[in-house]
Amino acid sequence: MPSVMGLLEERERAARQRVETLQAELREAEAALERFVIARETVGQVLAEPGGCGMAPVTVPDQRPRPVTGAVPGSVVPVWREGLDAGVLAPDYRQIMAIVADQGGKALDCRQLAAALGLTVVPAKVEGVRSKVKRLVL
Repeated sequence: MPSVMGLLEERERAARQRVETLQAELREAEAALERFVIARETVGQVLAEPGGCGMAPVTVPDQRPRPVTGAVPGSVVPVWREGLDAGVLAPDYRQIMAIVADQGGKALDCRQLAAALGLTVVPAKVEGVRSKVKRLVL
């Protein structure tokens, strides 16, 4: 019959091995997290540069605003500031703005807006229009 001390030592060894395994997994997870943080920061810096992917530049605090260049399909909606017009928006957003302006203050829901854009009125298309309208509002 095994002794109590022998059983405790055996369980201690097993627990120690488990702790070492978990610590190794934690180190790997922390390294992966650090790589993702660095990648996100790098992409943010690249997109903030003038001419980065044809997108409107981002104003960085403590720097004067850079001029906004023309937008291309897929570009982000710039933060509104004095002097901006609809020309800085991507073509999809300009179409939405034109349709809303043509309504003369009449309210539209996103289904009507999707139909006016020539899209099929299915939930996926309507939600896409809804998300674009939300970006314009914010």
